[in-house]
Amino acid sequence: MNKWLSLRLAAWLAAVTLAAGAVYAQEPAAAPAASPPPPVAWSSLSADQQRLLSHFGSQWSTLPPARQQALAHGSERWLGMSPAERDQARQRFTRWQALPPEQRQALRARWQRFQALPPNEQAVVRQNFHRFQQLPPARRQMLREQWRNASPAQRQQMIERAREVRQKRALEHPAPGHAPHH
Repeated sequence: MNKWLSLRLAAWLAAVTLAAGAVYAQEPAAAPAASPPPPVAWSSLSADQQRLLSHFGSQWSTLPPARQQALAHGSERWLGMSPAERDQARQRFTRWQALPPEQRQALRARWQRFQALPPNEQAVVRQNFHRFQQLPPARRQMLREQWRNASPAQRQQMIERAREVRQKRALEHPAPGHAPHH
């Protein structure tokens, strides 16, 4: 993978890790007691989805329901993409395949932790990521280096400082319809 892609991936991971760390530091998330997803009937897929997923057709009923749901959802997303978006998705998949297995596993684990967050906390992570992306490149690089070189205790302090700044902003600029708590 080229250096630019590695840096973008590292930036995204740093932002998500920082934001997720801030969320996790607030209180431990309990594992949701969810029932297993229901199976997806092959006949419930549109003709376009069936065509797209045709290589799964003969084994569809033997796939785990979660896999069926993921494939059905993914095919819906794919069919809703423009040609340019599909090209970008193919490029991202190619980069993903080029990653070493341990790096892919680490990314999967982070993604699963993110997915386990409540929607409002996911929104905070996304907001922090977008803020990070808006910073000048030199500032992003400096923050990445700072995070990379920090000890676990220093990282915890960075997370707590970020949380304090976020809380201060929320008090100074409350969301419409929300009064600050005094």
